[in-house]
Amino acid sequence: MFRKAKSILKEWKNSNKALLVTGARQVGKTYIIREFLKEEFPNDYVEINLLENDIARQIIESSNNAKDLIFRLSAIVQTPIIGKKTVFFLDEVQVCKNIITAIKFLVEDGNFKFILSGSLLGTELADIKSIPVGYMETLNMYPLDFEEFLLANQMPEKVISSVKNNFDTLTPVDEIVHTKLLELFHLYLIVGGMPAVVQKYITTNNLRDVLLEQENINKLYKYDIAKYDKQNKLYINEIYDLIPSELNNQNKRFILKNLNENFKFSRYENSFLWLKDAGVALPCYCADEAKTPLMLSKSRNLFKLFHCDVGLLASMYLDNNLQLKILNKDQDINFGSIYENAIAQELTAKGYNLYYYKNNKLGEIDFLIENKGQVVPIEVKSGKSYKKHQALDNVLGKNKIPISYILSNANLEVNKNKVYLPVYMIMFFEKAPVKDFHYKIDLSQLN
Repeated sequence: MFRKAKSILKEWKNSNKALLVTGARQVGKTYIIREFLKEEFPNDYVEINLLENDIARQIIESSNNAKDLIFRLSAIVQTPIIGKKTVFFLDEVQVCKNIITAIKFLVEDGNFKFILSGSLLGTELADIKSIPVGYMETLNMYPLDFEEFLLANQMPEKVISSVKNNFDTLTPVDEIVHTKLLELFHLYLIVGGMPAVVQKYITTNNLRDVLLEQENINKLYKYDIAKYDKQNKLYINEIYDLIPSELNNQNKRFILKNLNENFKFSRYENSFLWLKDAGVALPCYCADEAKTPLMLSKSRNLFKLFHCDVGLLASMYLDNNLQLKILNKDQDINFGSIYENAIAQELTAKGYNLYYYKNNKLGEIDFLIENKGQVVPIEVKSGKSYKKHQALDNVLGKNKIPISYILSNANLEVNKNKVYLPVYMIMFFEKAPVKDFHYKIDLSQLN
């Protein structure tokens, strides 16, 4: 299964730092690392699962220096360990208390390369990620994005390239291609991007099997909530279970009184942060100004909470026929929340911070993102009235915003600074890379 993360792993190959691969459970971290190591270091890597191997975990927690640690690890692994050649893959590192200190002196020693992986459903990783930049790089993994889903379903790359050209040139997509991509996008709303679920669909094409696989993952998430945060597990479970119904509300904002009428946000804040840090929930904060930087107008306690995977979200709606209703575009269900979740998921995987806009006078816009120093409003429309967007018109009239996007089921169309895109074109949104900016102050006059 093609994953874009592999290209980042290949870039890391020539780095002198350790690499930490994180993400929610079941997003494919261990699989992609193994595939990378089999291709690039077929006979020169050692894999140790610290959750399953208590001896290895005790060695790391008790060793005082790199030489001692490597010597003791070499006694419990099958593969010969060769300096400047062997790569260590340490999985489930969140269970190892001393991993930060160990990685620091192992990287300083410089004899071996290290890839670490751990689920964010174990917030111990929050401390591991604080290792200074000089020692470690970080790769955050997410479920398959829509482009990866297309490739997994044998969509020809030349078709994707052709549609990317339509996106770049702002020209309509061929109607046959447009129809097929919409069908696949609706399928993605059901299946989502969890690799095991996608594989189950590809193997069986049976949506019942897909749903059973999704239910297993949801149970695993809830098990981990109980396992890793025993003190706050009731709050976290409540919040997790409420994500579908809160998104289905008219304004989709998370309403605290649905948890407890008398509790304030401060009581639940750690639970929200836990789900965010776990990679399970994607918060989208309210900004009351459509100006950069959006962070300055962010409201800490006004937010929407999206699921990390739209397929898991769809499976949480207690409707046995939801999959068929989505495929048949049944008007009796609210597509808006599911569409928006897919967009939030895609934007997060692209590296964007999520905001939405709300002003009592001007209205509400589904998403605001920042790119190339500009605010970019995004409206998501699942119905036929996609050209009705009063709030967007109000904001564009008040602010100097060069471009905005309306994502819908319709083909591409441009009206001044409003670009109507097929919803599947979200896969082509890319965050502008940070460019070199050289600046030097001339001190010659002080000599």
